[in-house]
Amino acid sequence: MSQPADTAIDLYCERSSSAFWAEPVNALTNLSFIVAALMLLVLLRRGGRQAGWPALLLTGNVAVIGVGSFLFHTFASRLTMLADLLPIFIYQLCFLGLYLRRIAGWRRAAVGGLLAAFLLVNAGFAQLPAEWLNGSLKYAGALLFIAALAALHRQAGRNEPNILWWASAIFLVALACRSLDEWLCPGWPLGTHFLWHLLNGLVLYLTTRAFIVNHRA
Repeated sequence: MSQPADTAIDLYCERSSSAFWAEPVNALTNLSFIVAALMLLVLLRRGGRQAGWPALLLTGNVAVIGVGSFLFHTFASRLTMLADLLPIFIYQLCFLGLYLRRIAGWRRAAVGGLLAAFLLVNAGFAQLPAEWLNGSLKYAGALLFIAALAALHRQAGRNEPNILWWASAIFLVALACRSLDEWLCPGWPLGTHFLWHLLNGLVLYLTTRAFIVNHRA
């Protein structure tokens, strides 16, 4: 029998009860996404306006990721888990599609094909046991594709050519922090999931910045 959508769930080391404020550090570190979004707005105001609505879409999505994750780490239900995961997935698709179309100049058919490949890769990782690496494998596809974009970005001689390599490296460290959370829990009750939030705020800033500073009018 399936559980109700509002059933409390406990996935991270810091949570020791079903209380709203049972994960204060995990909840508050979602401010990193809000800070990232604000920094991106400043970048847009200072000369990135030519990036137009796609940059605003990505920037807004970064803020929504922070809100969704905050809801999940306070209410911690299956419903708020969806609010946590869905904005992340939407950002991944939007960033890949917009970068390839507007920065790399790919044709729509090629962009659609790559997005389909991205979905298939993610579906493949989803078939693996959820307990492997504390559920972090669902982000493995994103790591592979951002690394591929990093190589493409540098090879093409874009502005800030190493920015996506930095994003890839930081994302890899963030995934390690997410994966080690439960494993380190017996000796470190706070866990390491909060580092996933802090580092990912930086990752999303870097990826969105790469789009803004390289946008072709």
